[in-house]
Amino acid sequence: MVTCVARSSIFRRVSQFQSPLTIPYFTARATLRSYSGTMPSSLNGTATPQSTTPLKNGRLDLQVPKSEDDATIRSKYRPFLLDEDVANTDWVSKLELDTVESMVQSDLTATNHNRIKVLVLYGSLRSRSYSRLLAFECSRILHRLGCDVRVFDPTDLPVKDDTKQDHPKVQELRQLSTWSDGHVWVSPEQHGNLTAVFKNQIDWIPLSTGSVRPTQGRTLAIAQVSGGSQSFNTVNSLRMLGRWMRLFAIPNQSSVPMAYKQFTDACEAGTDVVKAEGGSRLMPLGNRDRVVDCMEEFVKYTIVMRPHFELFADRYSERTERRVKEEKKAAEEGRANGAST
Repeated sequence: MVTCVARSSIFRRVSQFQSPLTIPYFTARATLRSYSGTMPSSLNGTATPQSTTPLKNGRLDLQVPKSEDDATIRSKYRPFLLDEDVANTDWVSKLELDTVESMVQSDLTATNHNRIKVLVLYGSLRSRSYSRLLAFECSRILHRLGCDVRVFDPTDLPVKDDTKQDHPKVQELRQLSTWSDGHVWVSPEQHGNLTAVFKNQIDWIPLSTGSVRPTQGRTLAIAQVSGGSQSFNTVNSLRMLGRWMRLFAIPNQSSVPMAYKQFTDACEAGTDVVKAEGGSRLMPLGNRDRVVDCMEEFVKYTIVMRPHFELFADRYSERTERRVKEEKKAAEEGRANGAST
């Protein structure tokens, strides 16, 4: 009893001195607690949440249905989607993701079905690009978790310079970044670091465009593929690059070594497509489990952080800069008015 009274007294004193910037912390804690009503007692148990969301294979069906999807967007930005008979039976459809599914369901209800918007970037133009294949697998997991996923194709994106800002591919990439709530970056490792194809995409995304910041405050998941033994050079560089772009990189990351051994063959004529799960899929090894971990964690972090994006973009230095500009403008207007009278 003494402990409870003391704790209550402490929280009363804390609440008396809350600044506007501390309130979201308590709000975030309340947000996390609100999910407890839809989660099973064991964090990833098998209990099905109370829901009117339709089920697929006994699990919540949260993905964007074809009937409600924009046909142009689906065709251009969702090349990872599989035929329905494949998608209904592949390994992604069988994943146990009860906790994050409950969080997504609650978030969709609370936001009037404002889905998490995810931009996925990869770093190779090869016909059988393993970074693209891994990006597609990440996208399928996110799609199953109800995200609006859009994969950018870097083909024909010009090399960064100071003259091609109006190039259609540059404008497309920038608009997608501004649209997004979070990014997923997948790069091959070449000569011990990320590729030029990948870095070129980031170089075309500005830190700011007027008052708009295309990346600030958004979440980020990172992964790499390697042709040789496991390395973390590229994910380390991606993490540093994400910090520079003012993204919040999740703690987890994925590094897939000897990528040519990690994916199944592409489907050829006569292949049982359903049995092959569409072909070019991640094999059921530990690296695949880590990819699932990363996508699950990415969605959880984005759900918790998305309501506070504007708070994270509020900086003392920028407020000071705005105030100085406003004072200077007011002084100039005052002088102009004085001169006119």
